[in-house]
Amino acid sequence: MDSITLIFPQQIQVSVQIGDTAYFTNDINGGVINKIGVITAIDYSAKSITCDILPAAARPDLQSFILFSKTNSANINSLTGYYLNAQFKNNSSDYAEMFSVGTEVFESSK
Repeated sequence: MDSITLIFPQQIQVSVQIGDTAYFTNDINGGVINKIGVITAIDYSAKSITCDILPAAARPDLQSFILFSKTNSANINSLTGYYLNAQFKNNSSDYAEMFSVGTEVFESSK
């Protein structure tokens, strides 16, 4: 496995993390997307990321659009436990209206 370092002219997006997968495309419509590899290092001051890449894999050029994706097993946040108690209070004497409240529920085990 080789490594490749990509240097950007602008600041790197703050949600990029080590372990994310980097991709690139040269197609203006994004029809053809090539995998670069897993991000192994990030240097925000140098505006660069380093990725693992297969020796025979296509390489991005200076005009390539770089994108990334997160793994499905990381950065997943949800409620844990058996119940949730929520209370909404308006301590103001002015009229107030709540537009929407949402929640996430799923069966985690039987």
